[in-house]
Amino acid sequence: MIAKSMEPFLEGGSAIRAMFEEGKKMAKVYGVDNVYDFSVGNPGLNPPQEVYDAIDYINHNMDPHHVYGYPSNAGYETTRQAVADDLNERFGDNFDMENIIMTAGAGYAINIIMKCLFDPGDKLVVFAPYFVEYANWARNFGADTIAVPANESNGFEPDAEALRKVLEPSVKAIIINNPNNPTGAIYSRESLEAVAEVLREAEIKFGHPIYIISDEPYRELVYVEKKVEFLPDIYPNTLIAYSWSKSLSMPGVRIGYVAVPRKADGSEELSEALIVAGRVLGANNASTIAELIVERCIKARADIGYYERNAKDLYDIVSGAGFECIVPQGAFYLWFKSPVEDERELVKAAKEERILIVPGRSFSGPGWVRASFCIAHTTIMNSEDSFKKLGERYFK
Repeated sequence: MIAKSMEPFLEGGSAIRAMFEEGKKMAKVYGVDNVYDFSVGNPGLNPPQEVYDAIDYINHNMDPHHVYGYPSNAGYETTRQAVADDLNERFGDNFDMENIIMTAGAGYAINIIMKCLFDPGDKLVVFAPYFVEYANWARNFGADTIAVPANESNGFEPDAEALRKVLEPSVKAIIINNPNNPTGAIYSRESLEAVAEVLREAEIKFGHPIYIISDEPYRELVYVEKKVEFLPDIYPNTLIAYSWSKSLSMPGVRIGYVAVPRKADGSEELSEALIVAGRVLGANNASTIAELIVERCIKARADIGYYERNAKDLYDIVSGAGFECIVPQGAFYLWFKSPVEDERELVKAAKEERILIVPGRSFSGPGWVRASFCIAHTTIMNSEDSFKKLGERYFK
C-alpha cells in the first residue's frame, strides 16, 4: 500500500508533465510538425561547444578513478573553488569553496536547504504565481506553504506589504525565483529592497533568521536592459540555489549548487548541515563528471539570442491573436491572460487547435496560462495560424 503521506502529491499531479505526455500522444496522431507543444521548459538548444570539448578532455586526459570515483560529499574542491571564484568575479563577493555545495540540480539544492531549515509545522512563503514544486518540496519536511497574492497591477513584482501581512513566527524561509517562472519577470532592486526591509523587521520581531532561498536557474537568460540583482548584496540571509540546466542547455545532467554567503547567519553551520542533508536524503554527491564539465565551462553559455528571438516572435504571434501578454524579460516563458475566467477552458480550446499550454492555476495563477518558448523556432512560427484561430474564438 502507498503511504498516506504520499496521497497529497498524487492528488496534485503535475499538469505540466501531464500536458507534455499528452503532446507525445497527439504527435503520433497529427505528426510532430503539426503539434505545438509549449508545455515544458525543456531547452531546445544543444549545449554549447565548450561542453562537448570538456567531455572529450575529461575522457582522454584525466584519471578515470578521479572522474568516476567518489569525490568529497560537497563536491570536488577544484569545482567548488571555480564556482566561488566566478561568483566573486561577477558579483564582488568573498565566497570560498567552503561556501559552495555541489548538488544534483537546483531542485535538489532547494530540498537540502529546506531539510536544514524546516521542522514540522514551519512555514515557507512564496510569491504567486510560483513553480508548483516549491510547495511539494516544503511538504517533504512537514512545512506548510503560504502564498502571497499575485501583484498583477505591478507586473508581478514581489509585493512587500502583502508579504508583511502573511509573515508569522513559524515562517523560516521565503523563495524568490528571479527571473521568474512562469511570468518571465525580472524583479527590480526597489521591490527586492522593500522585501528585504520587511524581512529584517520580522527577524527582529520573531527573534530568529528568515532566509531567502534564491532560486536562480534562469539567471543568465535575460532579454531586456534590466539587471538581475545579486540578492546577498540586498539581504545577507540569502541562500543561492543554482543550476546549469538552462544556461548550458543540459537539464538531464542534473548539476547545480548551493552558495552560502559568509555574511549569512550561521553560515558555517549551514554549510556543514547542507553536506549532511545531501547524504541523508540519498545523494552521496553530485555527478562527478558533471562537476568536472561545469568546472571547465564556468564561463560558457547557451545561445541566449536564440531564446530572445523565440520570446519576441511568440509574443508577437500571441498578442497579435488578441491575447494580453506579459513581455518576457527573462527565463523562457510567455505568461498571458485568459479571456475566460477559468483558464482551463482556454487550455482545452487550445488543444483543439493542437496548441499545448499550461493552466495558470498550476502555478497559483488562475486566469492566466504559460507557454514555454525554449522550443524549436520553427514550431513557434508554424503555430501562428493555430493561435489566430484560437483568438478568433474569443476576439471577434
